[in-house]
Amino acid sequence: MKIKKCTLALLSFLMLCSLVKAQKKKQESHPKLVVGIIVDQMRWDYLYRLYDRYGDNGFKRLLNEGFSFENCMVNYIPSFTAIGHSTVYTGSVPSIHGIAGNDFTEQATGRNIYCTEDPKVKTVGIDDPENKVGKMSPYNLKVTTVTDQLKYATNFRSKVIGVSLKDRGSILPAGHAADAAYWFDAKSGNWISSTYYMQSLPAWLSQYNAKKMPEKYLSRDWNPEYPISTYIQSPDIKLLGRYETGFKNYETPSFPMKTSEMIKTLGVGLIQYTPYGNTTTTDIAKLAIDNEKLGNNSSGDTDFLAVSYSSPDKMAHHYSINSILTEDSYIKLDKEIADLLNHLDSKIGKGNYLVFLSADHAGNPNAKFLNDHKMPADVWVFSPYAKKLNDHLKSKFGKDNLVRSFMNYQVNLNYDAIKESGLNIEELKQSCIDYLQTMDGVLYAVDMKKASQATVPHYIKEKIINGYNKDLSGEIQIILKAGWYDWDYPDPTKGGTHGTWGPDDAHIPFILMGWRIPHGRTTEEVYMTDIAPTISALLKIQMPSGAIGKPVDYKMK
Repeated sequence: MKIKKCTLALLSFLMLCSLVKAQKKKQESHPKLVVGIIVDQMRWDYLYRLYDRYGDNGFKRLLNEGFSFENCMVNYIPSFTAIGHSTVYTGSVPSIHGIAGNDFTEQATGRNIYCTEDPKVKTVGIDDPENKVGKMSPYNLKVTTVTDQLKYATNFRSKVIGVSLKDRGSILPAGHAADAAYWFDAKSGNWISSTYYMQSLPAWLSQYNAKKMPEKYLSRDWNPEYPISTYIQSPDIKLLGRYETGFKNYETPSFPMKTSEMIKTLGVGLIQYTPYGNTTTTDIAKLAIDNEKLGNNSSGDTDFLAVSYSSPDKMAHHYSINSILTEDSYIKLDKEIADLLNHLDSKIGKGNYLVFLSADHAGNPNAKFLNDHKMPADVWVFSPYAKKLNDHLKSKFGKDNLVRSFMNYQVNLNYDAIKESGLNIEELKQSCIDYLQTMDGVLYAVDMKKASQATVPHYIKEKIINGYNKDLSGEIQIILKAGWYDWDYPDPTKGGTHGTWGPDDAHIPFILMGWRIPHGRTTEEVYMTDIAPTISALLKIQMPSGAIGKPVDYKMK
């Protein structure tokens, strides 16, 4: 009997050990939290061009602990913010996911659509419930996101939250089934949401808004992180203002930037054009982790925080990527990344969370800056060309206003006017293409519906096809010469932009770090569409419904 009892006790003990081991293994089978970090308009080369300027715990930590895909490319055009955020999180392209630009034209009606507009919802977080800044949702996104798939895989036990100054940078990554998406109202200085997600802001966010932190940050002014003489990656401080766009009453940007004075006339929306826009974004991300208990889900399931830093895009547009202001902004952003990672270490535990870093697109150098250094580039201001093209068509066909607009490097035709005129649309399109090809700066003009037959390099052809949505894209795609871009600011020689097909716009970072990710890097070409399938594979969930990418190998080759 004693032997029998001992045997039973030993078996019970072994079974208990086995259960504990199995439970531990189950707990380790997925990360507690996934954090997606998108830096709006971040070029891949920023990782290395400014490497010596960074601290050890931000971008350097991602590179030195994580796995970097050194050749991640955007595989569609045009390369704009809403499309990029949608593509990263869906693994799809505009042709399928339906976000054809930040704004795009519904071809059947001619109605212009903003990517996240939704008149059926109302603003949450400011006094005016009809304010359009909050009438937003993911309605126009026609496929699921990796965040949606995570919700589905856990029977909606996982929490998903999006955070960004821009509505599109928060809403589109968070997906359709998100618990919340928060974005910034530049007029009031509040972080807000919409009734798509909630009827009122959570107490923690209302408390943050009450502190007026954006105003407090701007009261500190924008001072350079290091002595000006050390900013050797940018034009000399004496040239500040040569490539940068200023502000009303502050035509020439200066360093230090007296934001404490500028806010009095420009308002709190100024924060978007300073590194403090990144600071308030980090604040909200950390508060969401703490107050929503992200990564400490009572069900034990993985949560997801989608963070997009929008200020780098605002600053690059305004100051250009060649500005000393932009260089300093990335040095400061590095500290924000470090702060967020340190917070995750503290709250979730190192190795218990998975992070990925990427961008929605990159950005072109200022054309004048390149010209000043004897390099080819130029600006192609689109707005006058719609009139020129209409004048050409009128001279040939005798009818006016046959072209509705130029948008997203595409020609939108006026179908009602064409139908009333009885014109052959194929003949009209060919006339447009022939005329566009005579214009300086135009490399190719391509009939979108016949792109597969066009005599253009396959690399560009694939981007045209992936970017073409038959209901929401124009009839003709305009491909400018390398280094050329559309820029319609008052002074087109200042500032900078994106949207084109070349590596300046298309080469973006993609780094995985944290849970079960080995250190390494590869130069094998991967695509923006591969990011969501890769995260899906790591989480062992189905990839998004419109995904065309594939999980990538994060092992050294």
